[in-house]
Amino acid sequence: MGKRLPYTPNSRIRAALRQLWLRSRERAAAMKAQGYTCQECGIKQSKAKGKEIYVEAHHCDGVENWDALFDAVRKYLLCDPKYIRVLCRDCHKEVDK
Repeated sequence: MGKRLPYTPNSRIRAALRQLWLRSRERAAAMKAQGYTCQECGIKQSKAKGKEIYVEAHHCDGVENWDALFDAVRKYLLCDPKYIRVLCRDCHKEVDK
């Protein structure tokens, strides 16, 4: 077993962001609006046994700013433990007001 890193690796952040995207309302709305149909060839998604065809959502501009995403996640969410306080639920609500 490999050595544990003291921070969350970019591969784990990317996987979590991908899972968020796959379950997002924006992705679902785009798929529904375009009728689960490929916008290039016109083939429609099918789940019929033996005739499975799956369509995927694609960012037109691409996701080219992965480094910026990783930096933002590290800065605002996965920050250094010295910047994290442990609070009970009630105190957390009070501090967030």
